[in-house]
Amino acid sequence: MNSLRKWFVLLALVLGFAGTGPLAEAQSEKFTGDITQAASATASKAEVEQLRQELAAQRRTIEQLKNLVEQLAEVKSRAPAPAPEARLINANLPLPATAAEAEAEAPPEPYQKPAEKKESSAPVTAGWNGEHFFIKSTDGQFQIQPYGYVQTDYRSYTGDGAPADTFTVRRGRFGFQGNYGDHYQFGILIDAAATAGATIRDIYLNAKYNNAIQIQAGQFKEPFAQELATGVTNIDFVERGLQVLLYPSASSAFRSPGAVIHGDIRGGAFQYWAGVFNGKGFSLANTTSVPETIGRVRFYPWRNKKDSFWHEFAFGGSIAYSQSRGLSNEQSASMAMPDAAYTWFPQFAVNGNVWRYEGEFTFIRGPLALRDEYVAASYNRTGVGTETLGGLGFSNLPNVRFQAWNTAITYLLTKEKRPENGTPRVNHPVFGPETAGGGKHGWGAWELAFRYSGIQGNEPGVFFNNVFTPQLVPTFNRHTDQFTFGVNWYLNYWVRFSSNLSIDRLKDPSTIGATPQNYLVFLQRLQYRF
Repeated sequence: MNSLRKWFVLLALVLGFAGTGPLAEAQSEKFTGDITQAASATASKAEVEQLRQELAAQRRTIEQLKNLVEQLAEVKSRAPAPAPEARLINANLPLPATAAEAEAEAPPEPYQKPAEKKESSAPVTAGWNGEHFFIKSTDGQFQIQPYGYVQTDYRSYTGDGAPADTFTVRRGRFGFQGNYGDHYQFGILIDAAATAGATIRDIYLNAKYNNAIQIQAGQFKEPFAQELATGVTNIDFVERGLQVLLYPSASSAFRSPGAVIHGDIRGGAFQYWAGVFNGKGFSLANTTSVPETIGRVRFYPWRNKKDSFWHEFAFGGSIAYSQSRGLSNEQSASMAMPDAAYTWFPQFAVNGNVWRYEGEFTFIRGPLALRDEYVAASYNRTGVGTETLGGLGFSNLPNVRFQAWNTAITYLLTKEKRPENGTPRVNHPVFGPETAGGGKHGWGAWELAFRYSGIQGNEPGVFFNNVFTPQLVPTFNRHTDQFTFGVNWYLNYWVRFSSNLSIDRLKDPSTIGATPQNYLVFLQRLQYRF
C-alpha cells in the first residue's frame, strides 16, 4: 500500500511538471519579450542572455525527471514483488499518513489490561551436580539420575582344590534413581553381569511423609545388618566378610520383594527399620504364608554434638524371623566363601522356624574407621527326612546353628575424611574431574585396611536306634576364619583400585575332601562408578 502511494505522488509530480510545460513556455516567451523590452531600458544584453540560459537549464531538468519517472513506472509494472519500503519524498508536498503514523496520531482507545503471557522456558534441564548426571523439570519437582558401576577383578588362589586363577567381571550394574516432588523417591538397578543374564536387582518406590516416617516397597536389600546397608562400591575390601553368609537372601545379593517402614528421628540420632519380605530371592513368591519379618535399630548418641570426639560413633542391632518349607526342598544357607576359595560347611534340609540376630557398631574419626559386627542364625529341622523305604522317615532333628564375626579397621594415609557409607573426597586426584575433590592433581587417596573375620557352624548328629533300620545322622562342628590385608587407591572420586591378600584358614576337613590348610587368595579390583 505504501508503494502504491509513492507512485501516485511521483505521478502527480510528473503531471504537475508536464501540465505546466506549455504554460511555462508561453510565459517564458512573454517573459523573454518583457525582459528584452526591459533590458533595453534597464538591463544590459549580457544579463538577458544569462536569464535565457537558466531557463533552458530548467527545461532540460524537467525533461530528465520525466524520463526517469517513465523508466521507474516500466520497472514497477514488470516487478513480481512489492517495491522496497524506501520512498522518494518531496519535503515541500504533504503526503498521506502511513498506517503506522495514522495509528500513532489516532486518539488513544480506553485502557485494556494486556493479556498475561505464559512463561516460556525449556521443559527440562540437564547437567552435572558434581557427583551424578541429572535431568529435571524446570520447577524441580521431577528429577532422574542415571547411575551405575563396573567392577573388574583378577583372582589368584593357592591351596588344595582352590579355583583356577581368573579374570572376571564381578558386577556390571546400571540404573536410575530420582524423585517426584518432595515425598517420593524411586530407583531401578539392573545387573548385566549376573551369571543368569541381566537381572533386576532393585526396583522400588519410597514414600516420605517426613524424615521420621517413610515407607519403601518393591524389591531391594533387606535392612538387616551394618555391612549390608553399605553400598557395594563403598565397602572397605574387595569382598564382604564371612558374616554375610548368614544374612537373609544371601544367595540373591541380599534382595527380596517386600515393604519396610523406616525413618530418622532427632536429626538421625535414632534410626529404625521394620519390614516384611518374601525372603526367597529375586522376584520369587513365598513358599509359606509367613513373611520374613525384620526389625533393626541404630543409635548415634552424639550425632547432634559435632564437636564431640564420639560424634560418629554408632551402635545397633537387628532380628529377623522367617519360616522354611521342607516340601519345597529348602536348605540352610550356602557356606561357600565370599572369595570362592572353598565351601567350608555342607547344606542341610530344613523345615520350620529360621531366626537371625545381629549386633553392630561403627566408630569414625577423620581418616580412621573401625567397624565390628556379630551375626547368629538358627534353622529348625522339624519333620525332615525321606519316605524312601529303609530311610529315616520324617523326623525332628536338632537345629543347625551358626555364628559369625567381623572386625575391620581402615586408615586414609592421605588424611581425607572417611565417610560412614560413601567414597572419600579425594584431595588430589590423579586425573579426571576435580569437582568432587576440589584440589589439584596429585597421587590420589591411599588407604590401608585390615580385617579379621570368622564363622562357625554346628549341626548336631543323632542316632536312631531302630530295631530293623538303625540310622546315624553325623555331626558337623566346623569353623573357618580369614585375615585380610588391603590397599585401596582412589584415583579420583569415581575410580578405585583395590588389592587384597587374604589368608583363609580351613580348620576342619572341607566338603570337597581337602585337608585342613591355609589358602592364599589374592584379589585385585578396578572399579568405575558414576
